[in-house]
Amino acid sequence: MSTGPIAVIGASGRSGLALCRALAAEGIGFLPVVRHAERWAVTGMPGAPRIADLRDPDTLRAALEGAARVVSCAHARHAPAILAAAPPAAPLVLMGSTRRFSQWRDDHGDGVRQGEAALMESGRPGVILHPTMIYGAEGEDNVQRLATLLRRLPVAPLPGGGTSLVQPIHQSDVTRSLMAALRRDWERPEAVVVAGPRPVRYADFLRAVCRAAGFRPPRVVPLPLGPLLALVPLLRVVPGLPRIRAAELRRLTEDKAFDIGPMRALLGVEPIGLDEGLALTFSRGVA
Repeated sequence: MSTGPIAVIGASGRSGLALCRALAAEGIGFLPVVRHAERWAVTGMPGAPRIADLRDPDTLRAALEGAARVVSCAHARHAPAILAAAPPAAPLVLMGSTRRFSQWRDDHGDGVRQGEAALMESGRPGVILHPTMIYGAEGEDNVQRLATLLRRLPVAPLPGGGTSLVQPIHQSDVTRSLMAALRRDWERPEAVVVAGPRPVRYADFLRAVCRAAGFRPPRVVPLPLGPLLALVPLLRVVPGLPRIRAAELRRLTEDKAFDIGPMRALLGVEPIGLDEGLALTFSRGVA
């Protein structure tokens, strides 16, 4: 990574900012690429950002000029635009999502699939990383919303009793994976899932969050998906309860378990365990 600066698209977002801080800590030069200068200013990070709209080829091409490598923490749907604007010799590191594997099709997952396809068809050296649910980042609200909801519920109604598998990954491991991907010389385009060390049942994930947040978990009550979906509109009008989306409930019915052998082999990253990651998250006041 010493051959020139690294352009970081989405530098003011959660994963982008965490990556910029890691690069700065190692003295590695980077070019923060953001849509709004004010978003970068409030991070307290040094350096002037390059301003670009991912839908504007001219501003994006100018923002990436001179970059030796390009990493994007923006949505993978923008991959075609980034591929077209990036310097031809610059390897790419893109952020995707394991939503691309979901049986419940939506715009988010479709955009990730399209972004991965664009990278593969380009033949350019680089990688798209597909993280599972990320927790522990500054401003992240996955476990926060869950803890807030569970504190208020006498029971936890879950589709199928929460037996579906999840494999969340701590933000620190996402950052380490991005750094490792930038260091690696990719010979061709690759796609790599980055996830926690092992899958757990969603009910056990729920209990782990409650323990880390310092309160006793509510009893899990199995319910069919239909009645739970009917309750979603009520959460929007009950004060003090976080909003739960219907799509989130649907995804609770499918297993999200992944082989991280490629993550270990290609990136050399051994992710931290769930209990350790949640302890870090709550001890730092993130949640």
